[in-house]
Amino acid sequence: MTVEDLLSFPALQLTLRAGKSGLSRSVSWAHTSELADPTPWLLGAEVIMTTGLAIPRTATGQRRYLERLDDAGVSALALSAQLHMPPLHDAFFKAAEERGFPVLEVPLAVPFIAVSQEVAAAVQEDARHRLGAQLQVFGSLRWMVAEDLDTPTLLRRLERLSGYNVFLCTPQGRPLLPGVPTPDPGVLPASVDAPPTVPGGFVLPVPAPGGPAGFLVAYERQGAQPAGLAVVQHIATVAALRLAMVRNERETLRREGAETLAELLREVLDPDAARRRLARHAIEGETVLLVVRNTTDEALLHCLEDRPHLLLTRGDDRYVLGAPELAPAIGELPGVAAGMSRPFPPGAALKVAEREALWALSKAVESGRPLVRYGDDATGRWLPEDPAVLSALVEHVLGEVLRYDLAHGSQLLVSVRTWLERDRRTETAAAALHIHPNTLAYRLRRFGALSRRDLSSTGALAEVWLAIQAAGTLGLTD
Repeated sequence: MTVEDLLSFPALQLTLRAGKSGLSRSVSWAHTSELADPTPWLLGAEVIMTTGLAIPRTATGQRRYLERLDDAGVSALALSAQLHMPPLHDAFFKAAEERGFPVLEVPLAVPFIAVSQEVAAAVQEDARHRLGAQLQVFGSLRWMVAEDLDTPTLLRRLERLSGYNVFLCTPQGRPLLPGVPTPDPGVLPASVDAPPTVPGGFVLPVPAPGGPAGFLVAYERQGAQPAGLAVVQHIATVAALRLAMVRNERETLRREGAETLAELLREVLDPDAARRRLARHAIEGETVLLVVRNTTDEALLHCLEDRPHLLLTRGDDRYVLGAPELAPAIGELPGVAAGMSRPFPPGAALKVAEREALWALSKAVESGRPLVRYGDDATGRWLPEDPAVLSALVEHVLGEVLRYDLAHGSQLLVSVRTWLERDRRTETAAAALHIHPNTLAYRLRRFGALSRRDLSSTGALAEVWLAIQAAGTLGLTD
């Protein structure tokens, strides 16, 4: 039933005073109210009837009264022709025209109860339809279990039953469930306690532990018979249950992914089993390993969203396995430092990839860059992949220095590496190390004595630099 239908009843003798463009508004009930603000007790789509006791006498007050009713989803305001009605100002009627809010006049000879009875009789058939829709929406819980419907299919069925087009989003307007469209963010309420009615439909919070997970927006579908607020509330409950199921599935997959990545790093899975595990997480094709520092699991999960990946936390580092396309999103996290291995096929052993990612991470930390890809460094690209060869190079050139640093808590290797990275500029390197240039000069001489390398020789410098890169690849210089 619409406001225009109500105007067409001859026995009611209603006349339209303003708001003609809103005659298509739905009417679900008609009720008398003499409250200055009845909106906390309204559900929307009501015709409010008043003798004028609560209507303010000022132009500003009358306009605000009308706007409150309209914002709460009231379909129309019916005024007594006489009784206690104060003079209505032009601002009142102007607001009604601007908003398309119908203002009706009820003759003194027509009691308000007559209007209520006509509305009740008109909506009786609609009430039977709504009850049937409610029962069928309850049945959607059975569909989820018995038919294993995906989320978009489930929502399409609910749309057909309810007569509404349904949208879901987070409080920030992002997608809440996969495959379900998001509404215009402008329709979202500022508070979960806001009235549920909006022009053409409803906006309801989707309940979740700790507070609403988002909002459901339902608009009346063209040519359909909308089933009302109660049905939309049931759909919001179904959406909340579906969201809980999706989150539980994601958390289960996340835990399984962490276990799989841990086993891959320990190399206890054969390649075929590894590929099957990765396929379950939709990880196929070219793969990389990233080691990420200075961030949290929550930040990583938010930035990766629904992109296939495995995530494992080890101390302060997060290991991420997935496609190379994950890297740019990770590199945009604030304050992050990340290292990425070279691509490798799914199911391949991760020892080499782990060394590469750790080496790249050390470079990211040293340089202050958010992301370093292994192989970007021209020197590191020529190092052999065999750990035994790398270890032999480190021992041959740096063995005595490493043992001296370990025994005395000194920083000879770090000092030389910093000096070489800054193109042998002693003052610049000393500033980076927060020591006096004379102290750095002493450390360089001590390093040369222990390694038996003359750092003024080009050949010795080349050998030392390669050995430092090899130590970084093996994770010995963190």
